Amino acid sequence: MDLDIFVPAVPDLFLNLSQRFGLLLAGGFAIMTMAPFERMNFGRQRPLWSLLAVTALFGIFGILGTYTGNYVFHSYANLRAMGVITAGLFGGPVVGSGAGLIAGGHRYLIDIGGFSALPCALATFLEGAAAGLIARRFPGQALDWGVAMALGIVGETVHMGLVLALSRPFAEAVDLVEVIGAPMIVINAMGAAIFVKALGLQRKLREQRDSTEARRILSIASQTVAHLRGGLTPDSARATAAIILSETGVAAVAITGNATILAHVGAGEDHHTVGEPWRTKATRLAFESGTALFLHDPEAIGCAKAGCPLREAIIVPLRKGSEIRGCLKLYGTKDRPLGKPLFELAKGLAALFSTQLELEDIGIANQLLAHAEIRRLQAQINPHFLFNSLNTIASFCRTAPGQARELLLDLARYMRRNLDSSRGLVRLSEEMDQVRSYLAIEQARFGERIRSEIDLEPGCQEWLVPPLLIQPLVENSVRHGLQGREEGGRVRVTARRENGHLRVVVEDDGLGMSQDVVDVLLSPRTLESMTEGVGARNSNQRLIQLFGPEYGLRVESAPGRGSRITFRVPPAGKPGEALPVSA
Repeated sequence: MDLDIFVPAVPDLFLNLSQRFGLLLAGGFAIMTMAPFERMNFGRQRPLWSLLAVTALFGIFGILGTYTGNYVFHSYANLRAMGVITAGLFGGPVVGSGAGLIAGGHRYLIDIGGFSALPCALATFLEGAAAGLIARRFPGQALDWGVAMALGIVGETVHMGLVLALSRPFAEAVDLVEVIGAPMIVINAMGAAIFVKALGLQRKLREQRDSTEARRILSIASQTVAHLRGGLTPDSARATAAIILSETGVAAVAITGNATILAHVGAGEDHHTVGEPWRTKATRLAFESGTALFLHDPEAIGCAKAGCPLREAIIVPLRKGSEIRGCLKLYGTKDRPLGKPLFELAKGLAALFSTQLELEDIGIANQLLAHAEIRRLQAQINPHFLFNSLNTIASFCRTAPGQARELLLDLARYMRRNLDSSRGLVRLSEEMDQVRSYLAIEQARFGERIRSEIDLEPGCQEWLVPPLLIQPLVENSVRHGLQGREEGGRVRVTARRENGHLRVVVEDDGLGMSQDVVDVLLSPRTLESMTEGVGARNSNQRLIQLFGPEYGLRVESAPGRGSRITFRVPPAGKPGEALPVSA
């Protein structure tokens, strides 16, 4: 084009570029808030298709920035920089370089051999690449508007320098820069800053929305976990459905089993009756297909009741392993429509509930294992204890028949509790009766060599503990700690409430144990002989199985210095009480 074409004044160029900038910013931000682009700016790792889509999108922004309608001295006063700088800060080096290559390549191709085609194309690519490298180097500042403005100023200043260095004739390059330099530097810098600020606000709004949804899921999960611990029953289903209805504000919530309605609260509960077979075709479809459904019309729901108010439905299968056990359903009405966030919420809740149903099996397995451990311990009761006890009682029959009678009662109580102690948690007072019966028999055998002391804090007697837990520890102290000393010794049992737990200590002043023996007692491996401490090992394993690793035995001992065994028991049902209370 001839040089005598109309050249806009600098103020007019400022105004024209500002108008075009506003249109580009509005259009770009509108597109970025639409699916699927809305989720592309969250998370550093993106799939290839996402990178390509974002790169192409910003490349198009850069191309549109070329067509501002301001043709000056055979060149273009343009807004490419605001698009490619934002691309680099938003998507990193790949997106920034790609968008710069697209926009810059387009600029070069539409004016091959033109007055400023090469420096303009090169500057556009360099601005995108530089922004991407800065985003990678300083990820926390990537969407900072100040960084974007600085890049716009520096990038467009370099752009003008490249025009002066590479465009010929030089005099025309100077004239061009005098006209377009200041407007392009200012408007591109402001445009990049505002574009980046808008994207940052979008991300914050999205994060707030996601955090709100996460808090709602956690709130529902924390309230429902106690109800679902025992499995999917009508009672647990109704309690769970009522919590979800209250937290989400949907029109109705239902939970089904594999053939019947377990709970339905809210709109439609007059005919979606608990205990009856499924009423909707959609429930059967979700159950049989194993896929989550989002339905938007009553016909798709398929309720046969005329006038049913349910207009929309979200139906998500509930799994237990690979088996589908039921469905979670959220319903909408004309006044309370459903949305995609609720669909995602329902899928998240269904996953949590499915996990809880699987944990039910683990809890049952732990209960069975705990019962099996007690039975194993009962089977391994040293027959010599029974034999020696009977001999001791026989020796008292002539010399002290009254004491012999009491010892027989102690032995009877001891054996009866051993044979009937695997039904559940027992009161501490009952467990200590077992200990007293055992000690009475041993003290009758060894006289003053075996001394004992039991100290229970008032109020502890009703605390629930696993059965056959303390007596094996006392027996371990007597057999391995005190009997080996000629002068015998003392065993002491104390129980105190401490930080919301029951703290029990069994200690003696006997022979003590080496660290190797302590390690064997606390090791999870199978015992190889009766001399390794079946009772103590069993007590430790049951505490861990029932309440968790932090509730195992704590053993302090050294040869010649006695032993001290400590353990804690949480309140019944906390944090993992797995056994029912023994009747």
